[in-house]
Amino acid sequence: MKSKNILFLSLYTYSLTGGIEKVCRTFIDVLKDLTDGSSLKKHFTLSLHDRKAKRNFYQAFESRLSLFALATLNKSLKSTTIILSHINLLPLARLIRIISPKKKIILFAHGIEVWKPLSGWQRDFLSKIEIWAVSNYTAESIKKTHSLIGQNIHVLNNSLPKDFKFSEDSVDVNLIKSEINIPIDSKVLLTVCRLSSAEQYKGYDLVLKGLKDVVKIYPKLRYFIVGSADGAEQKRVESLIVNYNLEANVVLTGFVSDKVIKQFYQLADIFVMPSKGEGFGLVFTEALAYGCMILAGNADGSRDALLNGEMGLLVDPENVDEIYTGLIQLLNQPLSKTELKARRAQVMANFGYDKYLANVKELLTSPPANSLTSGS
Repeated sequence: MKSKNILFLSLYTYSLTGGIEKVCRTFIDVLKDLTDGSSLKKHFTLSLHDRKAKRNFYQAFESRLSLFALATLNKSLKSTTIILSHINLLPLARLIRIISPKKKIILFAHGIEVWKPLSGWQRDFLSKIEIWAVSNYTAESIKKTHSLIGQNIHVLNNSLPKDFKFSEDSVDVNLIKSEINIPIDSKVLLTVCRLSSAEQYKGYDLVLKGLKDVVKIYPKLRYFIVGSADGAEQKRVESLIVNYNLEANVVLTGFVSDKVIKQFYQLADIFVMPSKGEGFGLVFTEALAYGCMILAGNADGSRDALLNGEMGLLVDPENVDEIYTGLIQLLNQPLSKTELKARRAQVMANFGYDKYLANVKELLTSPPANSLTSGS
């Protein structure tokens, strides 16, 4: 492994704050640590859409595709392994294989972007490279959708970032509540996601439907939906809030900074997102690390993030009654501080940065099958 020279290709890395971008940033930290520890010879990252920034072993191209492609081909000639952060980079990998048929190519498979129908050449190419799926659900979906037999697919669960701090300091939740003007004795629910009219699978609309009955028991409850929204989805969700008479209970915050999101995690009693299209669900890991109870869907990669229900309540994401019953259960039976601390320890053991680094190192040292190092 000491002779490996890694080229990592990404679409965005530092310019956006989504889940895939978080994975990219954490992965770059892993490459740095493996190189500093002499496990790798060299590493370099090229980012297509990021703005220019002065960083070691990193170059951004501000969406200049031709320059990005030329740099990729040049760097690939000196690299033993090329790792793609997204399937949209597959055409460049195909070109690299034509020029250098023996190059090892690895694709990160996050979720919905690899579940959709692909062209014939893309399906064929996937069978000739290595795939790192972020969850068992994503791995199985790839196999089923694209008729892959799976010997080239490995599961690499996402992790918390290297600089994540598991703070044991007590947070003055009452102070936070007073600052945002909600009752001190209110229960707080939280969802963190992008609200997109094209991707209506996060489940917040069904949470709202269940919430109209939950607030009959917990009238002071507050539900914060944190994340940017497109115009159509903003209007749809606002209409649901009015239709269910939840104007006093639900707040759409729009985009907020990571610092403010941290405060919401610390404030929330329950993180709720019964998604049915989650590749992994890094937000669940973050919420657990901050001490939230979790309600999630049982039909996607959320199962990996919650260890198949060990660390949260899994419900049918299309069943409003199950969502309602699950919320009432968690509200009526909150976890003790000891139980929440134990869950944090599980998060560290399974999804902490050190675990992720060890997993990446193991995957990079595994010998590829012969069928994955030839053909285009």
